[in-house]
Amino acid sequence: MKNYDDAVSFLGQWGLFQMTVCLLLCATIMPNGFGGFTLVLLTDVPEHRCLIPGDNLTESWRQGAIPAQVVNGKQELSSCSRYKLDVVRNLSAQGLIPGIDVNLTDLEQESCVDGWNYSKKIYDSTLVTEFNLVCDDKWKQPFTTMIFYAGILSGSFFSGPLSDRFGRKPVLFATIATQMVFTFLQVFSTSWIMLLILLFINGLGQMSNFVAALVLGSETLIGNVRIIYASVGTMSAFALGYMILPILAYFLRDWKHLQLALSVPCLLYIPFWWLIPESPRWLLSQGKVEEAEAILKKAAKWNKVQAPSVIFEGYSPIKKKRNIKESFNFFLLLKHSHIRTSTIVLCFLWFTTSLGYYSLSFNTTQFHADPYIACFISAAVEVPAYICSWLVLQYLPRRHSIISILVVGALPLFFIQLVPKGQSQVSLTLETLGKFAVTTSFSMVFVYASEIYPTAIRNTATATSSTFARLGSCVTPFFLKLNDYHIYLPYIILGILYILCGFCTLLLPETFKQPLPETIEQMQKQTNRITCPCINRTKTTVPVTMSDDDS
Repeated sequence: MKNYDDAVSFLGQWGLFQMTVCLLLCATIMPNGFGGFTLVLLTDVPEHRCLIPGDNLTESWRQGAIPAQVVNGKQELSSCSRYKLDVVRNLSAQGLIPGIDVNLTDLEQESCVDGWNYSKKIYDSTLVTEFNLVCDDKWKQPFTTMIFYAGILSGSFFSGPLSDRFGRKPVLFATIATQMVFTFLQVFSTSWIMLLILLFINGLGQMSNFVAALVLGSETLIGNVRIIYASVGTMSAFALGYMILPILAYFLRDWKHLQLALSVPCLLYIPFWWLIPESPRWLLSQGKVEEAEAILKKAAKWNKVQAPSVIFEGYSPIKKKRNIKESFNFFLLLKHSHIRTSTIVLCFLWFTTSLGYYSLSFNTTQFHADPYIACFISAAVEVPAYICSWLVLQYLPRRHSIISILVVGALPLFFIQLVPKGQSQVSLTLETLGKFAVTTSFSMVFVYASEIYPTAIRNTATATSSTFARLGSCVTPFFLKLNDYHIYLPYIILGILYILCGFCTLLLPETFKQPLPETIEQMQKQTNRITCPCINRTKTTVPVTMSDDDS
């Protein structure tokens, strides 16, 4: 039997069918861009001071009731304390003037028992102002973000096996529906705990549909179009959604209005169900030859070409039944040494690139004083990064390219601590270079992982590896808090992890200009071609056979 690419070559690489699949799948990815980074703005902490009830207070005491403190070498008003209000009212009633008649350092302080006044200079309301995630409860702010990404982590773990079991298309639309419904329901949160529950469920759909759309398109398309879709197409759609976020947020500064604007338009995806086909490769792996051929014959009509009467001649349904059961077994990723090595290295690679990507993305307030502009710049820099990743994937080997980009990404993170104080533009340039490099490598890892594994376990393997990417995003909010110990500590750790990942990538097989493997045996042949300058040994081929008990 011909391999899949040869069997469907009669369609051509680019026609109405491929164009429709690309555009619609890219459209389904856009919600991940604005949904995945909404919390960058919704959990931003505006300026705040203790609420001072205005009754029985002179104007001077209303202004002077907040103590001053030194923060990062600068004197500013406290955000979490005030002078004891009973004392302040008594002094105000006596007509005494703060700082003149009264030494403020002698006054007793108390917490913000009456709440806070939040600045509305940037935001009308956020999750922080809604649920008072400040001062003693400031830990709730990064914890809120972590819960959302914990949902993404859980979703990416379960969506892979579900996609391999029930198909790419059902999981794709189920996860889109999850995002839409629970983003909408968040508006009606009456408590912080309720918000966390809804955020977690919302996270189950976030990025899971990205992986499903990525795999569906990668399995449906062939040749250079597949590479363009998996790199520039999907990632640019993600970046476009990311760029839409600060534009909408600029005009909708109330967090509830923003959530509604991000959820309701997802209803437009309902007609896509009848336009996006199931993956023919997946159908073949399930032994559903007739359904796969029906999709391709319909595609031939769209492209106005003649389809063969029998597309997959010589197909063996017995062999495919075996692959069906393989696809449901997560432990197959660890059973054989060549799959286990690739899985472990890819998990480490995904974790590191994700940690770097989200750390630099959530650190966008360093780019500009205006968070909307900062968020837009962070999103916009991804577009040239994705174009760069496409060019690299198009013309250069995968392994050496990823290694080189990781090293390039590590250098500015090491150098940024050497920049003298006051040279903020230099620091900004280095941080932007770091974001560019990690975005490029993150984009390439998605494509690389989908090319390493065979069809029967591709989605399970990709989702398992990406689970570690989600783990990296989960720890990001608290990872960034390391700058409380040393301002450049997160950068130093990221740089070291990038270098370690570069060495580990040498253990992965090269997939450049190789057909997508359909079976474990084909994946093993790729693994046997690994050449590592640090390892002077020849790998021998050990045939992988599946007994009836294994299947």
